[in-house]
Amino acid sequence: MNILMFAHGGSLNRGCEAIVRSSAAIIQSRIRKAKLMLASGRPETDRGLNVTVVDGSARTLKKFSPEWIISSVRCKLTGDESYALGRIHRNVIRRIREADVCLSIGGDNYCYGEQPGLYEIDRRIKKMGRKLVLWCCSVGEEDLSPRKLEDLRRFDLILARETLTCDVLRGRGLDNVRLVADPAFTLPDIRLPLPPGWKEGDTIGVNMSPLVAGRSPAALEAVRGLIRHVLETTESAIALTPHVVEEGNNDLDVLRPLREEFGATGRVLLLPGDLNAMELKGFIARMRFFVGARTHATIAAYSSGVPTIVLGYSAKSKGIARDLFGRERLVIDTRVAADPAPALIAAFDEMTACETELRERLANVIPRIQAMSRRSADYLAELA
Repeated sequence: MNILMFAHGGSLNRGCEAIVRSSAAIIQSRIRKAKLMLASGRPETDRGLNVTVVDGSARTLKKFSPEWIISSVRCKLTGDESYALGRIHRNVIRRIREADVCLSIGGDNYCYGEQPGLYEIDRRIKKMGRKLVLWCCSVGEEDLSPRKLEDLRRFDLILARETLTCDVLRGRGLDNVRLVADPAFTLPDIRLPLPPGWKEGDTIGVNMSPLVAGRSPAALEAVRGLIRHVLETTESAIALTPHVVEEGNNDLDVLRPLREEFGATGRVLLLPGDLNAMELKGFIARMRFFVGARTHATIAAYSSGVPTIVLGYSAKSKGIARDLFGRERLVIDTRVAADPAPALIAAFDEMTACETELRERLANVIPRIQAMSRRSADYLAELA
């Protein structure tokens, strides 16, 4: 089976890297002779992945070029943007014929408004007679639109990575949906030497993203308040943990100021931004607790048995927690809470009080979740 993976923005987002690494391992272990090609928006960041990486970056139409003129005329006269989108995304489209099955692998791409480029790629895939799979996705009720639903009906298979998404899509009449779990629950870790300032058995990981901080400045203040709370009431060390280091979307932009503010305590350290997803998981796995905004940073913690607070902002955070705990436990929706600081402190106190219970719960449930992750390749094999 020749498989084309697309909708991957590059591995400077360690969550995207984790999806590719773990998906490739799952597929190759379950489907004999599977050949994987990754169309990447930033192929230069994807070295070391166990797949064939090709350029899948979007092109810019040069102003006044023939393709720009044709695109402009078509859009203006008929509203038809398919030609323009086809030219913009031709690096992906030209690879379709090399595949039997095409996997749209950006787990939460469908959480963020309309995606006309993806819709056009999907349309071309089906026009060429290839199988189309939405791989381990999350979609909230608030994310759906008539246009997005039309695109979702094109898929031969939609693999929802948590029950909330599965229920939402089935509730909208989609019968091509199967429940699995995020492949990154199976990602192995690499354990590098611990850095200076790390307190073995008592280091708390903290991750924050510009996306959450931008949407809710109060959430960043809440994290700052939590750090003060930890420093004042415990002996723990704190490891600020970047999980995305893309330009314009770099966790270091919000974590470095926190390191500067609290570094003089000698108990707050910043992990480097050049660690890959497995190396980051190796540090997260040795933390006592974790507090994170990035979904795959929290998945690294959950899957390592580390009690975790999620600064959630979409269906994926709530759905994953529900599948792990039977309810949305220790998830703080930063979009809803006007002042999330008290909720975050309360969640931290609950997490510390229930540490043993949470660790036991994760130890019991993670093997089942990992089995669900691997089931995604079995559903894929059924398409052959």
